[in-house]
Amino acid sequence: MSKAYKVTDCKIVQLPIVHNQSGNITVLENNYNIPFDIKRVYYLYDVPMGSERGGHAHYELEQYVIAASGSFTFVLDDGKSKKEVFLNHPNKALHIKPGIWRKMKDFSSGSVCLVLASLPFSEEDYIRDYKKFISYRKHE
Repeated sequence: MSKAYKVTDCKIVQLPIVHNQSGNITVLENNYNIPFDIKRVYYLYDVPMGSERGGHAHYELEQYVIAASGSFTFVLDDGKSKKEVFLNHPNKALHIKPGIWRKMKDFSSGSVCLVLASLPFSEEDYIRDYKKFISYRKHE
């Protein structure tokens, strides 16, 4: 990782809405309104009430996370500071930078968490142990 990002670098991004009386549409395009090429798309759904997801960080991957339906909360952690971000609208994305620990909680019934990722899946890019994450952040 070339830069040690902080939780304050992870921001909500307002996405464009094209209004139409038969419904709205939001369009996302590589390197236009997303600052990276999308290499992977996945979504979480049917998360049981009270469950938490995430609990990891990435060395290089960055993400746009969108509440395509319902709501949930992200807890972001850079090893020194934490920040909670509530997502509940499909025209807002949370831009998560590399090197940030994330946990997701408080999923509403029927929520769908859409994730646009800058890299294909690679287990080597994950930091799944919090103590290892803290050690990594101290040595940046």
